[in-house]
Amino acid sequence: MLTVKGNDAMFAMPNVDLGEIMEHLKKTGKRTHQLWLNDESLAFIARGREYRNEFHLNPSYEIQYSLKGDLKLHYRDAQNKEHIADVPEGSCLFQPPMVPHSPRFSPESFQLVIERARQPGEIDRFHWYCDNCDNLLHVETYTVDDYKADPVSRAYERFNGSAAFRTCKTCGTVKPAIKL
Repeated sequence: MLTVKGNDAMFAMPNVDLGEIMEHLKKTGKRTHQLWLNDESLAFIARGREYRNEFHLNPSYEIQYSLKGDLKLHYRDAQNKEHIADVPEGSCLFQPPMVPHSPRFSPESFQLVIERARQPGEIDRFHWYCDNCDNLLHVETYTVDDYKADPVSRAYERFNGSAAFRTCKTCGTVKPAIKL
């Protein structure tokens, strides 16, 4: 980390070795590593999101850079129709706030994600849809004030732990619980 002196104030500028972090995530089996979180922004490295089947809505923009491997970003448009944006290795995607999205990439793939830090009272939402009829099954909400708390995993734990949350009220299809 570099420390810079300017206007008589000392502040730290993170200088991170992304390759080292990717190796750490592979060795430990962890899925995320927070690089920083301050009043303005948060950044983290994510490994493998092959299991994702929900759509995340957050009040911030997201910048997603494919460090290694390719990203298939599933998202829903204003008419709630699902699409897929391909983000190949070495490419970057800007996603506006409140776009329902589901980043999916293999366990050998890594994404650098940068977002605006959440403002007080802002809520993130996680939506699951029926695999058979596309009916909205369940919504989880979280206040994301520290990505180290891993809100995605917490949302999945609640969803997977309830057959009622995973059962479609329209057609009766039960979405299988998945292992993270």
